[in-house]
Formats: sequence, C-alpha cells, structure tokens
Amino acid sequence: MRYEDDPTTPKGVPRRGQMLFASVFGAFAVFLAVSYPGQTAWVEKTKTAAQPGFWPLIGVGGMVLFTGLHILRLNSRRLRRPDWAEGRRWTGALEFCVWFLAYVFLVPVIGYVFASALFVPALTWRMGYRSGFMLWVSLGFALAVVVVFKAFLEVKIPGGAFYDYFPAALRSFFILNL
Repeated sequence: MRYEDDPTTPKGVPRRGQMLFASVFGAFAVFLAVSYPGQTAWVEKTKTAAQPGFWPLIGVGGMVLFTGLHILRLNSRRLRRPDWAEGRRWTGALEFCVWFLAYVFLVPVIGYVFASALFVPALTWRMGYRSGFMLWVSLGFALAVVVVFKAFLEVKIPGGAFYDYFPAALRSFFILNL
C-alpha cells in the first residue's frame, strides 16, 4: 500500500502531514498534561463537575487520548518527505503573523492612517497584485477602512508618536479623525 493510499480516506485525498500534525499536537497535549497539576486547583467540599480543574482535566485528557488513538490508526507512523513538505507549507502562514505584529507595533509609532496606508499596499504587493491599479485600490481601501473605523464607528485608536511633529491643528485633526 502506498503512503497516500488509505482505505479509510476518500480517493484522491492525500494523507501527507498527518503524522507531523499528530506528533506536534501530541507533544503539546503531553506538555499540558504534565503542567496540569501546577495550573489548576481542586477545592474541598465541591462537587466534581464544579471543580475548577475538572473540565480542563477532561479536555487535556481527551487531547492526549484521541491524539494517541489517531497515531495508532495511521498506516504509517514515520515522518516522510511529504510530511515535512506539508509542514513547510503550514509554517508559511506564520509570515502573515509577522506582518500583523509589525503592523501592531508600528501603529503607535507612525499612527493608524500611515500604518494602514503602508501595510495594505505592501501586503497587496506581497500577494502578487502588482499592477498600479491594484496598488491604488488597496491604498483607497486602507484609507476607507481608517475613515470608517475612526469617523463612523468612533473606534478609539491612540495617535502615533509621529503626530507630535505636526503643527497643533493638524495634529489634533489626525488624532481625532485619522
């Protein structure tokens, strides 16, 4: 039987990444199980279902049990080249976490409007939409989002430190409206 062929899986559905995911998830579940005693409490004279540590115990126990059963059910319990290739594809999504964190850290420095006007076209470029039209559309979208959030929804987002360099009237306008 080939690696991707499994009678329990519909035809054409690959099984790559199963063992890698189960291994990582299982390691995390075991970590939670080992840390469980120091993280929860059992209160005397309280019913079992009302104990603060009861439902976390059920959840973590289920994670360990069902991950173990999943690994036992796999046809191949070795990590192969397709598993690692799939894992690299999953970690590719972490790039966007880095983009988001950079945006979050930059907003207090340069302000919401400038950070949005910088990051939305940059992400548009990163996603492969590189025509001038798409970059202008993304910039317009960024500015529209800022206006909707700040003016219409009245979301209170602190002004950037960069606003301190503006003249007083312009600084107040940017802090209140943009």
